[in-house]
Amino acid sequence: MSEPLEGRPAPRRPLVDAVCGLLAAASALAAAELVAALTNPAAAPLIAVGGAVVDLAPPWLKDFAVEAFGTADKPVLLGGMAVVLALFAALAGVLGRTAPRAGTAGVVLFAAIGVAAALSRPGSGPADALPATLGGLVAAGVLRLLLRASAPAVPGAAPDEGEGSGEEAAGDGPGFDRRRFVMVAGAAAGLSAGAGAVGRLLAVERVDVEAVRRAVRLPAPASPAPPLADGVDLEIGGLAAFFTPTADFYRIDTALSVPRVDASTWRLRLHGKGIAEREYAYADLLGRADLVERDITLACVSNPVGGEYVGNARWIGVPLAPLLREAGVRPPGEGGPADQIVSRSVDGMTIGTPLEDVLDGRDAMLALGMNGVPLPLRHGFPVRMVVPGLYGYVSACKWLAELELTTFDAFDAYWVPRGWSALGPIKTQSRIDRPRSFDEVPAGDLTVAGVAWAQHTGIDRVEVRVDGGPWQEAGLAAEDTADTWRQRALTVRLEPGDHRFEARATDRSGRTQTGARAPVAPDGATGWHSVSVTAA
Repeated sequence: MSEPLEGRPAPRRPLVDAVCGLLAAASALAAAELVAALTNPAAAPLIAVGGAVVDLAPPWLKDFAVEAFGTADKPVLLGGMAVVLALFAALAGVLGRTAPRAGTAGVVLFAAIGVAAALSRPGSGPADALPATLGGLVAAGVLRLLLRASAPAVPGAAPDEGEGSGEEAAGDGPGFDRRRFVMVAGAAAGLSAGAGAVGRLLAVERVDVEAVRRAVRLPAPASPAPPLADGVDLEIGGLAAFFTPTADFYRIDTALSVPRVDASTWRLRLHGKGIAEREYAYADLLGRADLVERDITLACVSNPVGGEYVGNARWIGVPLAPLLREAGVRPPGEGGPADQIVSRSVDGMTIGTPLEDVLDGRDAMLALGMNGVPLPLRHGFPVRMVVPGLYGYVSACKWLAELELTTFDAFDAYWVPRGWSALGPIKTQSRIDRPRSFDEVPAGDLTVAGVAWAQHTGIDRVEVRVDGGPWQEAGLAAEDTADTWRQRALTVRLEPGDHRFEARATDRSGRTQTGARAPVAPDGATGWHSVSVTAA
């Protein structure tokens, strides 16, 4: 009874077969990562496919991801992809046993998706197809090997120690050589782990970009930031500090892995309508005599009302207007042929900035440093753009590689075809930091504090109201510049019970922010921020 009858099909072990598929997929990813480390780390299948998913995702899905997961949207995406891949691999393993052709087709599809995604990335070349191609071959070979190792024992052969009646009595048919399978599976897992580790090490060690960054010494700026006025930071507990710590500064972009750019070989290309092409090395920018230091608040267009995708930092960099003027750039108002600067990142991201805004006297710059140190890798090292008064999606290109003078009619930057406005002036906003919604606070006097911003215009007044009552003007902290946010506070007396606070700001042009709610797309959210608390 324990031996299969003549012609009886091999028993199915879906769990074992699924494990075979998972190990084959792990081996494929490890091999692909190792090859990508030697060619182009961005061509690794998970990164390439993830980038393609980000590009193809509809705007509403991206908005949901940012709103639901914030700056953790990228780990969530990669984790979701890993789950989908694991399910796909497990299915391929099961099919590899029962329907070998279907299992092989699954492996081919796996490789084809990786190749297509890698070749679709900006700046890709034929070599970028190698990681996914080799990964597919490794997956096919490992899957075949593991399925053979887990095949049922030959009828009449002595079972391996520990096998026999228990498994057969369970109705699972003849056993397989567990020892052989464990050895083969362990070898596949070990080699995969080793290849993946070597690949990650090579990707980092090809150029120790962090070491290059740490060796950079920022020159003293020719135009330092003005000294901070007394009282610019109210230093109230729970209120955002005037300067956002670099570790807490928001990061919203489409890069699934932070680009690692070697500043020693980096070049910035400047070209386009009406100018002769120029090229700048990192040392060229560091060595310029017109470096400036400025305090500038940046805001993301995806920031919801009351959100935290806004931060204030001290930047040092090359003023952009003089650099462009040296190359002969003229705004449309002076007869220039271009009205848009398209900045391109090393990862292919394109951002379109109105040329008139860059040349109108504001402190637009090619930033080299942030809060006193060279730009961190995640914030754009070696060079990024900073333009006060514009949302980041039309101004703040990180890991900058190219500036092209063109027109809005001739070119749509990355976000425009995806439903966002081509122009992105920052809207006047205010936020309540203290108290937080659903806080329980003591009855009596309570300080309601927060920040407001209207970059390149300045904040003139902030008002707070309690439970829909009259607006009360809050006390403003001293202003640093019109390009930075401004703190404010108001002390109110609360009776026991539930209470609701709202805040609104008026900028220096006389515009008071609207209470009408609008989503972040296509050009920034509107509405008054409100919080609800219980006083006891």
